[in-house]
Amino acid sequence: MSKKLIKSGIIVSAMTLISRVLGLVRDVVIANVMGAGFMADVFLFANKIPNFLRRLFAEGAFAQAFVPVLSEYHTKDESVNEHQLAETRRLIAQVSGTLGVIVTLVTLFGMIASPVFVMLFGFGWFVDWLNDGSAAQKFDLAANLLKITFPYLWFISFAALSGAVLNTLGRFAVAAFTPVLLNIAIILMAIYGADFTQSPAHALAWGVFLGGLVQFIFQLPFLYRAGVLVKPTWAWHSKGVTKVRKLIVPALFGVSVTQINLLLDTLIASFLVTGSISWLYYADRLLEFPLGLFGIGIATVVLPSLSKLHAKQSLHEFSATLDWGIRVISLFGWPALAGLMVLAQPIIMVLFMRGEFSEQDVLQVSFALFAYLSGLLSFMFIKVLAPGFYARQDTKTPVKIGIKAMVANMAFNLMLAPFLGYVGLALATTLSATLNAFLLYRALKADEVFQLSTATKIFIAKLVLSAAVMALVVYLTSPVFSDWLAMGFFKQIQQLVLCITLGCISYFLMIFVLGIRMKDFKVEKAENIPEISS
Repeated sequence: MSKKLIKSGIIVSAMTLISRVLGLVRDVVIANVMGAGFMADVFLFANKIPNFLRRLFAEGAFAQAFVPVLSEYHTKDESVNEHQLAETRRLIAQVSGTLGVIVTLVTLFGMIASPVFVMLFGFGWFVDWLNDGSAAQKFDLAANLLKITFPYLWFISFAALSGAVLNTLGRFAVAAFTPVLLNIAIILMAIYGADFTQSPAHALAWGVFLGGLVQFIFQLPFLYRAGVLVKPTWAWHSKGVTKVRKLIVPALFGVSVTQINLLLDTLIASFLVTGSISWLYYADRLLEFPLGLFGIGIATVVLPSLSKLHAKQSLHEFSATLDWGIRVISLFGWPALAGLMVLAQPIIMVLFMRGEFSEQDVLQVSFALFAYLSGLLSFMFIKVLAPGFYARQDTKTPVKIGIKAMVANMAFNLMLAPFLGYVGLALATTLSATLNAFLLYRALKADEVFQLSTATKIFIAKLVLSAAVMALVVYLTSPVFSDWLAMGFFKQIQQLVLCITLGCISYFLMIFVLGIRMKDFKVEKAENIPEISS
């Protein structure tokens, strides 16, 4: 089990690494073309709405509800005839047909009612427009761009459905690679599309549209080869769809709390100084690099594994798999936190400070990034702990916890934003994520499903100490901010590579000295795992 998990985790993380690197290239291009001005704010707003809904209809809540049910059907099929997959194919046809109708209606409504979405989530622009017309350009451009980006929701919903099917069949690489195509489409449109569209923002919006289309088409041959490319069928009342339906309703909140919080941030940021949405976006993108590479990568592998273990009623290995997930993301999460904290400004400078992106933007983005980074491990733990509920087809507990975290985020926003501005919004998101992670763990422990072992607690303590030593080494190696500014671009890269290299060497040397070895990443067999006590 552990070898298979590690191999799958490496494959997903490798594909995700390619996607994240291209994602950074995409953000570099966007920063160069539009900086952090009003046009950047508007495009990022128009991109955020369909991406939020993607979390509901695609890889977020839908996947958390669909994968456990699909794993259950697939496990039954394997026990009867592993080559026919009759029940699995029927479930895929019914779910894809039902989802297709719903997503089509939502997409059409979103395109028609785009001004309403701008009014709701960019309310500050709407108020300014009503008062003196100063934000009319922002409001109109946002409504126009939403009509272009909203169809992305339709394409990505089916791409995510295809990815969930392939992941359940143990074919993780395809779905992990697919986001690369979106980044390529946006990059190409940013560079070459402005000459054929009204503005750089319109070019990027069409890049989102084309990226969704290409992701959808790309996975179809792989579904065909796996024998699960089926004709969609409307089946609202079928047994499988009903089961998914009941699981997805509460999961809409439970798995999308972070996205809802980010939308609330966007709403409040529309009242703040121009650039706030962009500064939060660039900070969030840098946070998403380690989060996507390690947190989401491991969670992608963990959910199907947990679902199969639950179907087989293997509680001990279920707990051990969660423990394995916590160890792996901790191994990479703590040094990512330490390194980004110390090197935040140089990294932002090297990646974004050119074209329309100024030195002042570097500082503003770094302040938001510091706030987000303080919750990096919380965001990662949520990605591993939440599947512990969804794999058992328990979506009610995470939704209750998610609502509490969302309410807490609103309170934190109102308390912090008046004093800290956009940095207060980032800090509020971090605090609510930490509360979310704590409540998820406490609920798993209360259900006697999972509890951190003493060995894992000691393991994490060693990692924290190693990351602290790494942070000190990087801090002593890194020049002051003014010296970074004085360097040429290639000198900055050279110095940054040196700091990161010395940091990595010091971190892995420390964990070796403290006794951490490969055997610490094995999933223990059932007979080696003690009973969980509350």
